[in-house]
Amino acid sequence: MARILIVDADKDIRGLFSIELSEQGHEVITAGSCHKLGKRIEISRPDLLILDVNLGECDGLDALQEIRRYHAGLPIIICSVYDCCRYDLTAPAADYFVIKSYDLTELKTKINRAVEARESTLHGVAV
Repeated sequence: MARILIVDADKDIRGLFSIELSEQGHEVITAGSCHKLGKRIEISRPDLLILDVNLGECDGLDALQEIRRYHAGLPIIICSVYDCCRYDLTAPAADYFVIKSYDLTELKTKINRAVEARESTLHGVAV
């Protein structure tokens, strides 16, 4: 399974996602803000990043652009309650967009796709 970094200001969402994804066998790391996010990525070396847009002191879409500069191959899922973010010009830098919900079916599907695509790329198989 994958090492997943979840960045969301809402501790309840981080907790829910962490429990659900851990039960599926993923290793989950969480952060409540994008403060020193680049350093956190370097240290934890996640296979996948789940990023909220509303992170309080910073905008997740701005953080997304910064992450792409230094971690271009890292699969990123934007998970937000704001559907309008899907159409923001910076959002295409994410691999997937999911509307935040307590039903994690869509998120889990996108995680599986992202992990499969990353593994295929790492092993030299075209997806």
